Amino acid sequence: MRLCSITALLLCVLTPRAQAVVMASPRLISSAPGDDVVLRCHLEPPVDIQALTVEWSKPDLQPDPWDPLRRVQYVHVHRNGGEVTDMKLRSYAGRTELLTEQLRHGDVSLKILNVTLADAARYRCFIPKLKSAVREATVQLVVDANLLKTSTLTPREHEEQNMTDDSAGGRLSTNVLIPVTVISLSVLLLIILIAGADIYRRQHKKQSSTDLHQPGREDQQRSGLLGRTGPAEQSSPERDLT
Repeated sequence: MRLCSITALLLCVLTPRAQAVVMASPRLISSAPGDDVVLRCHLEPPVDIQALTVEWSKPDLQPDPWDPLRRVQYVHVHRNGGEVTDMKLRSYAGRTELLTEQLRHGDVSLKILNVTLADAARYRCFIPKLKSAVREATVQLVVDANLLKTSTLTPREHEEQNMTDDSAGGRLSTNVLIPVTVISLSVLLLIILIAGADIYRRQHKKQSSTDLHQPGREDQQRSGLLGRTGPAEQSSPERDLT
């Protein structure tokens, strides 16, 4: 990779001032499925190429054998200020963007949206009408399912998303907290009622047991009367005899 970069820089120095070379940096990009990736490619030194054609293709992709014209299909073609879609690979429809506002600065980077495992390949950036000894560069894209998805949000979008998540989390916490509180209070009240009923049952049972073991008030009075009148009644016959 370093050797290719050094070679491109040497060509840039050795070519005339009016010429520029196409460079890709970095030449190897790793991503996860679902990522938005940018294949970096630019001219060094920067040259305005808005009027030139820019072709992004997969050089290792073989032409369709059923196509009688053996036409080469492209990932993205920019020509006459816009994209040419009739030569575009169907799998990339609506998923590629050329940073057109940067063409005036010699930046021909390609953005691929929502990459898939099938997108893993070697990509070629080619400017056919560029007056230079180096008119193309390649970038290797690796799509690894084991990699975590990289966020493409800007810092402001991250902040807005965090605020939305916090708000949603607050509503979720409130919605969960209220039912939990009601259920907890209901369970506590039920425990108090059960405990109170048990205490009342125990006290009532104890009182009933005490009443069974103690004689009634009338029995106590009757016993007391018998105790007082018993001796008098026993001595009355003696009085009669005398």
